[in-house]
Amino acid sequence: MEDYGCDMRGMLSFQILWLLSKRVMNGEELAEEIEKRRGEKPKAGTIYPALKSLSEKNLVKGSRKGKAVYYALTPAGSRVLGHAVDHFCSSFGEILRDRRKV
Repeated sequence: MEDYGCDMRGMLSFQILWLLSKRVMNGEELAEEIEKRRGEKPKAGTIYPALKSLSEKNLVKGSRKGKAVYYALTPAGSRVLGHAVDHFCSSFGEILRDRRKV
């Protein structure tokens, strides 16, 4: 299986890449957006290690603006996100299509 560059098990990395494909955000903004979707806000000790890992893989790039670091998807991150979305759809598409039957 191809390395998709993000951990599909917990889906945090996938969510971060997806959110950054929409706009540049800092860690707090990402945590707030994830909270809207999950109902629970990830702690700094969860979100920043994920951002560091994605940055080390050259999937996101951070740039400091004042005290905050704003993260953007890199071209490599965009490609990896495309693979991850394809993987997500093949893994969960049937569940999403059949959710009304449950």
